[in-house]
Amino acid sequence: MSHGVKRPATARKSENLNGTVRIPGDKSISHRSFMFGGLASGQTRITGLLEGEDVINTGRAMQAMGARVRKDGDTWIIDGVGNGALLAPEAPLDFGNAGTGCRLTMGLVGVYDFDSTFIGDASLTSRPMGRVLNPLREMGVQVKAAEGDRLPVTLRGPKTANPITYRVPMASAQVKSAVLLAGLNTPGITTVIEPVMTRDHTEKMLQGFGANLTVETDADGVRTIRLEGRGTLTGQTIDVPGDPSSTAFPLVAALLVPGSDVTILNVLMNPTRTGLILTLQEMGAHIDVLNTRLAGGEDVADLRVRSSELKGVTVPEDRAPSMIDEYPVLAVAAAFADGVTIMNGLEELRVKESDRLAAVASGLKLNGVDCDEGESSLLVRGRPGGKELGNPAGAAVTTFLDHRIAMSFLVMGLASEHPVTVDDATMIATSFPEFMDLMAGLGAQIDGNGPA
Repeated sequence: MSHGVKRPATARKSENLNGTVRIPGDKSISHRSFMFGGLASGQTRITGLLEGEDVINTGRAMQAMGARVRKDGDTWIIDGVGNGALLAPEAPLDFGNAGTGCRLTMGLVGVYDFDSTFIGDASLTSRPMGRVLNPLREMGVQVKAAEGDRLPVTLRGPKTANPITYRVPMASAQVKSAVLLAGLNTPGITTVIEPVMTRDHTEKMLQGFGANLTVETDADGVRTIRLEGRGTLTGQTIDVPGDPSSTAFPLVAALLVPGSDVTILNVLMNPTRTGLILTLQEMGAHIDVLNTRLAGGEDVADLRVRSSELKGVTVPEDRAPSMIDEYPVLAVAAAFADGVTIMNGLEELRVKESDRLAAVASGLKLNGVDCDEGESSLLVRGRPGGKELGNPAGAAVTTFLDHRIAMSFLVMGLASEHPVTVDDATMIATSFPEFMDLMAGLGAQIDGNGPA
């Protein structure tokens, strides 16, 4: 897909969103399924994979390093190379918009004794990679990068990488995961110390593939993760549960649009990912968690969501890691709540696909929301019922090639008095290709060609 041609979209006040939907597979687990399947010995079979561009780019990267990847019906089949047996890619690995795929693959392949070059689109090229490159340097990896440790990046591993003990300086599952993946091809024990717990799919899935990995949590909640390098990984069968970050958009839409009653099936309920649901419930949201079950070692449930009158809350700062991708759509929900919603600890939002904090604040203001943007905070004064919200002149929110900004503001337009327009909706395909069709099926009024 080219980002050269923008396709604006406009959402208009809708009524009675109703229906039952199944959300595309979780993005984090989908990325890791391709990576670990490509690295493991034997065959990995994956159903429910998110087939967005970001994940497909990760699959292509694994293919470029020797894995065999094919699709048979609804199942992706991967014949892996075996741990330690990746091949040098013949061309640069192009990750498009995929920060997760890029940063994790840097860890996975960086310690190999050959050159690997990483490139991406304009958004990814502008994003800092130093947080992953610094621990790789400690392991002996030679790094050539553009100014500010940005793409393009070329890595060359040493003859034998050094196992390290690395204390993660910020709450980042990507950094933790990159170090652990580097440890897979490093002799000895690689240790990651994580002061604040982040999503733990890497640990759970590596254990599932047979890695010797242990996790200890002390009385202060500090986690110490130890991985024994150069072990054997064995192919697995994986059914990817629904992505909670994608779930957030129809969920918030159903809360805000009067008369709505929507059921969302097969949602990943890993405790490191459910901060948004907990916060919305504290705001008064009617969200029923049904049919809770275990699938592939992960908690999964169905959610019944009904329109609700929300009230403003102060979101605990320590909840940020469990909902960092959901703050844009939470800010939209807060715009319709009674009272003030305060969100702190948002510095990580400044280094996402865009400076998400600035993008959210400017989009809210453009559409009549009273809000204050701080260095790492956002304060939103809500307007119940969405009176006077939206932009009657049709001025478009600048999305900065960011799929979550685009979807969040389209959700806003479904409940605001005036329409809400985004300047581009093409990049939604990176994470949620079915978004427009799924929302239309529930009764949402979204026009894919901008203001009429």
